[in-house]
Amino acid sequence: MLLGPPRLPLWAWAAMLCAAIVAVGVAWAVAQRIGIERLHDTGTHKLDLYAASLDSALGKYEYLPAVAALRDEVVALLRNPGPKLEHAVNVYLSEVNADAHSAVLYVLDRRGHTLASSNWNEEASFVGMDLGYRPYVRDAQDHGAGRFYGIGTTSGKPGFYHSQAIRDQGEVIGVAVVKVSLDHVENAWSDGSDVALVVDASGVVFLASDPDWKFKTYEPLLPAAAAAIESSRQYAGVQLTPLRIAVQSPPIDGARIVAAGPDESPSRYLELVHATPEPTWRLMLLMDYAPVGALIRNTVAFTTIALAFVILLFLFVYQRRRAIQVGLAAQEALQQAYDELERKVAERTADLVATNAQLNREIAERERAELVLREAQDALIHAGKMAVLGQMSAGITHELNQPLAALRTLSDNARVLLTTNRTDDVQNNLTLISQLTDRMGKITGQLKAFARKSPLQLCRVSVRRALGNVQALLERRLRDEQIVLTQDVPADDVTVWADANRLEQVLVNLVVNALDSMRVVSLRHLDIVVRERGDRASITVRDTGPGIAKEVRPRLFEPFFTTKEPGAGLGLGLAISSGIIGEFSGSLVAANRPEGGAEFTIELALARETHDA
Repeated sequence: MLLGPPRLPLWAWAAMLCAAIVAVGVAWAVAQRIGIERLHDTGTHKLDLYAASLDSALGKYEYLPAVAALRDEVVALLRNPGPKLEHAVNVYLSEVNADAHSAVLYVLDRRGHTLASSNWNEEASFVGMDLGYRPYVRDAQDHGAGRFYGIGTTSGKPGFYHSQAIRDQGEVIGVAVVKVSLDHVENAWSDGSDVALVVDASGVVFLASDPDWKFKTYEPLLPAAAAAIESSRQYAGVQLTPLRIAVQSPPIDGARIVAAGPDESPSRYLELVHATPEPTWRLMLLMDYAPVGALIRNTVAFTTIALAFVILLFLFVYQRRRAIQVGLAAQEALQQAYDELERKVAERTADLVATNAQLNREIAERERAELVLREAQDALIHAGKMAVLGQMSAGITHELNQPLAALRTLSDNARVLLTTNRTDDVQNNLTLISQLTDRMGKITGQLKAFARKSPLQLCRVSVRRALGNVQALLERRLRDEQIVLTQDVPADDVTVWADANRLEQVLVNLVVNALDSMRVVSLRHLDIVVRERGDRASITVRDTGPGIAKEVRPRLFEPFFTTKEPGAGLGLGLAISSGIIGEFSGSLVAANRPEGGAEFTIELALARETHDA
């Protein structure tokens, strides 16, 4: 005899149904939360990398207008314009622009008229154009420098503009401008289903990983912003159409779920926002919401199966009790339920095996991500070197210009002396020329060694030699800023376990930070003290600046944290330096001196003879 379905009371069925609905709802909410957190963590990491690449692209050519402003022919052209000077400056700007691989380098007078340009011999030449309506012209004259993104009214190509005031005898006589293309930044962001955007203060998307999103308005364009764009011709020749943005949830951990897209069928995204080097810009990343939806569906399906299993188990127990009460006639029905249960367990086991395989794939993906992170860290270390070299570029240029001028004078004198058969004087001139070329070779050799990008190689490093290389790199700035430098180094050379190139990078960062802090004080003493303590060596860099503010100390070694003015630094120097010293199994600590000023102390393991393999 077979038993019919379990005769449960109606209230029991209602209770189980309510419990199942609540469980599925909880599973849906938890899955959504976990999915959003995963997207948020992944997107935050991507945004950090995107922000670093954007910062690098914006700052890479910032020095070029200053280099052009140093040229005597440029100053002479602005003072007394003429065809001969114009041609000379055009050729000079073309050579500098070609070497730097920038878009265009040009010089304007105070009224905004272009006097010379690197594209002087092209059809879209800037020479003779009136660019006074561009904001970067007035910003350079009023504040010394300007930054602006817009579409070229002549070329029709977008780009980022750096401007620098050209001064002569304390008077602003013109403006030097470099235009830089950011296409390579967009190309680097274009991989994957996520959308990376940069939005300006007016709400216009001017950089996008997907071209369909570019030059669209992310939010309604206000009349004042539209008037400013029109007057500066920022987006000349482009029709700014609005994007379709619909917010579908309030902020969750600072991110919103939005439906967005440039067409009639918008997609769902998790919207993340990140700060940029330009305070009025926003770097945004729209993460594809599909993985969260898939996770929710899988979780709800799994929860439903689990609830079905529990309900079946409950019904099995209930049916078994009825079978015992009814007798042996119900055993056949009980066996059928048992077989069904085994089938479902087998199906669930298969699901668990598939889930385990998915977890293994995710672990492998995380390992690949960690490898990419390490590569990005090495790139940041090299970027830190390049930033320091950029800050020292003016002094290095002066150091090379002096021997170059002397070489020209000595060679001209030698040619005159040869015509009069004064061979002894010619030999003396050639000796001086040889000495000057040796000096220039040492300067460029130190720069090449410092800028070299190499993997970490721990070896015995002489602290005295490292300090000597750092002093040589910064000698010009120490002299110009009248820094009193003292070094307290033991008579016997101290050697430590480190990478020579990266240790010099850390020392340059610490010394440059000390010099920057002493710009606001009259007493400028820089002390470098080297000591041995047991099996450790310490290198301390002390300054007489204002010291480290109490509120700054907890965040001193955080990436992208800086107390310098915008554009003066990325906030990566101390973070990179701390990471490098950590790779040496050492430590980097900061403190304020009782007599005033700050000190940074590096501790490293001594490299004695007993350590050699």
